Amino acid sequence: MSFSVAINIQREFETSSSPDKVFKLLADVPRSASHFPKVDQLVDLGDNTYRWEMEKIGIGGYTLQQTIYASRYSADAASRKVSWTPVQGVGNAIVSGEWTITQKAEGTKVALNTKGDLTVDFPSFLEFIISPLVVMEFTGMIERYLANLQETFSK
Repeated sequence: MSFSVAINIQREFETSSSPDKVFKLLADVPRSASHFPKVDQLVDLGDNTYRWEMEKIGIGGYTLQQTIYASRYSADAASRKVSWTPVQGVGNAIVSGEWTITQKAEGTKVALNTKGDLTVDFPSFLEFIISPLVVMEFTGMIERYLANLQETFSK
C-alpha cells in the first residue's frame, strides 16, 4: 500500500532587483527551474505545461522514489503573479502554487506559496517514519531554490 504526504510551504524574501526583473525570471519556467536543485529533467508538454522529473530521493543508503508531476503555468505581468496548477494523471504528485511579486521602496518582496501532495510507494505502517523525511527533503530543496534565486537576483 502507498500513502500520501502533504507538503505546504510559504516563504518570502526581499531583493534589490526590480519587480520586472524578478517577474521576468520567475515567469520563464525553464529558467526558473534551472535554479531548483535535484531536477533530473524538465519536459515541455506545450501550452505552458511542464513535467518535472526529480532525481530519486535517497535517505541514508536507501532510495525512496522519484517524484514526477506536471503543472500548467500562468503569468500575469499586470499583477506580477506567476501561478501553477496541477495536471491530473501525470506522475505521483500534484503540485500547485504561486509567486507574488511586490514592489518595495528599495527593491522587491517575493512570496512563494506552494503545496503538493506526493504519493509514496511504501507500506502505510511506515508513514509516520517516512513522511517527516519526505517533508524535510522537499523543504530543503525549496530553501536551496530560494537561495539560488536570491544569488541570481543579487547580480
